Amino acid sequence: MHESLSKEEKARQLFLAGYNCAQAVFLAFSKELELDEQTALKLSAGFGGGMGRLREVCGAVSGMFMVLGLKYASADPTDQKAKAQLYARIQQLAKRFKEENGSIICRELLALPPGPQDPTPQARTQAYYQVRPCPEKVASAAALLEKYLQENP
Repeated sequence: MHESLSKEEKARQLFLAGYNCAQAVFLAFSKELELDEQTALKLSAGFGGGMGRLREVCGAVSGMFMVLGLKYASADPTDQKAKAQLYARIQQLAKRFKEENGSIICRELLALPPGPQDPTPQARTQAYYQVRPCPEKVASAAALLEKYLQENP
């Protein structure tokens, strides 16, 4: 993938190449986090479809949260201040995503009924892309995260 692309465009292209929402966002930032591509893909694989097609938290949002964890979390489980700071960052980005997209919940973003769906992913066809806002949600998450990281080095 061309290195001059914005994170927004990288994430969109990754999604359009077949990666799930979480993978697309997380992988767009993996190089800066010094995380190899295979680990990034495997780590984020289960978060697609609102966590394994449960249609809960949007995979793009989960991808943002994983990046925040790698960037800002403490390895010390007793560091309550660091936990609180990370959670505040997560809440701030979740709020920005919700303001821009209307929700952080996959089923709400896709206008689906409550509950999990068949675990089998749908084929990525032209018809799929015409009814799914996922490329835009992935791009939105990556753009918001890139801006946040620039503001909070």
